[in-house]
Amino acid sequence: MLMDLIAAERAALTEVLAGLDAGQWRAPTLCAGWTVSHVVAHLTMPFRISEQEFMDAMRRAGGRFTVMSDEIAERDSRLPPEQLAAALGDNVHTPWSPPGGGLAGALSHDVIHGLDIARPLGIEYPIPDDALTTVLDLITGPEHANTDGTNPFGFRLDGRRLSATDLDWSAGSAGSAGSGELVAAPARDLVLLAAGRRLP
Repeated sequence: MLMDLIAAERAALTEVLAGLDAGQWRAPTLCAGWTVSHVVAHLTMPFRISEQEFMDAMRRAGGRFTVMSDEIAERDSRLPPEQLAAALGDNVHTPWSPPGGGLAGALSHDVIHGLDIARPLGIEYPIPDDALTTVLDLITGPEHANTDGTNPFGFRLDGRRLSATDLDWSAGSAGSAGSGELVAAPARDLVLLAAGRRLP
């Protein structure tokens, strides 16, 4: 089921990319400092570079994944847009998952970055409810919390209750006295909030 959701997300995003003009490929996204080209280069990195190239890039970055990822996104953002889009479209059914993240992590990666691209451009594309709830469960779940209570994106659920207004999903607690913060919003907005994004 998860692989079906991943394939649907990649196919839908590929369709979005096919409709972008050159200016939109250079447009900023919700990933600070990254254009659409940067984000697609990052999304397709697992499909375009070999394991050896990945290891070499990690060594050059001193073992720091974020540094390595930024360097490859910067380099490969210069590739032709049609080549980047094809790298996603040709791998709709290719299994890949981030280390320790499994297929749910891969789905989260694809959905979050798809929204990073689409939201600033004012584009809304279909994302199944099951995909959104899977992502929300993963990025707000305790199994991925840091020792300080934040998730990998720096978002803290403690004292908050998130409630989707467009599907049946909620998480967290507003506190026994009701003093905590209730955040009620569409599921896509909650994904972006929990992923540490600033909404335009």
